[in-house]
Amino acid sequence: MSEFIRVANTSDLPAGRAVIVDVGGRTIAVFNVNGELFALDNTCMHRGGPLGEGFVDPRNLTVQCPWHGWIYSLASGVSPIDSMAKVEKFEVRVEGEEVQIALE
Repeated sequence: MSEFIRVANTSDLPAGRAVIVDVGGRTIAVFNVNGELFALDNTCMHRGGPLGEGFVDPRNLTVQCPWHGWIYSLASGVSPIDSMAKVEKFEVRVEGEEVQIALE
């Protein structure tokens, strides 16, 4: 069963922004896109680029790695270009002012 961990406050995530958090030694990028929150492993599988610093396309709900341009779906973590390329996605919920993500 998943355990939800507080990673930020809603005020830390204005629309169109991302924060990078460390949870149990893992870096996770939490994105606020169009008022919806997404969380992905922060490390691009290509060369380890920081996805939380990447370009977010709010129309397609994707993030592009700032290092070499690999693209991932914010909703699934899967690349729309190559379905074999994917990063871990985490469930996100908001409880009051707390942003929480699910960890197994």
